[in-house]
Amino acid sequence: MQNIKLVKPTATLKSEYIEFYRDWINSEEKMVPWVIQENPEPFERMIQFLVEQENGEGLIGEQVKNSTFWLKNDSGKVVGAVNIRHELNGFLREQGGHIGYGIRPSERKKGYATELLKLALKELAKLGKKEALVCCDSENIASFKTIKNNGGRPETDYVHSDGQIIKRFWVPCHL
Repeated sequence: MQNIKLVKPTATLKSEYIEFYRDWINSEEKMVPWVIQENPEPFERMIQFLVEQENGEGLIGEQVKNSTFWLKNDSGKVVGAVNIRHELNGFLREQGGHIGYGIRPSERKKGYATELLKLALKELAKLGKKEALVCCDSENIASFKTIKNNGGRPETDYVHSDGQIIKRFWVPCHL
């Protein structure tokens, strides 16, 4: 796993991001993190939306300031995305956590998720956080392993009214 890095969304990565987005659309899977569900057209507007979210502008309801990064591999391909919430509100404390991340379907099982979470934890440390709440659906074995690989300590599960279980973990943040 060489030369992978988190980058801020930028217009210069439009074609790479559109390819990433189409991979998700074609998979017909739920798109995570939530920000990649945003229609990327017009592209410049999507980038502006992400900048506004990070600056705390235009937040709706109980949204909190959040930063989005894309994970690029050594060939420049966007293989993942992460959304880092700067603070926790009630919803995030129960089932969302500080970090939401996803690896494009065609690039899974290559170790990218573990590295993506590790890099996201460093970004959260830059915001002064010593640990992060990271959550996943109980059926998401890959995410469970990713969190454990990054030192996740189990917290009490959150159980939805329909019985769906959200696994919750505290993970140390360090530079």
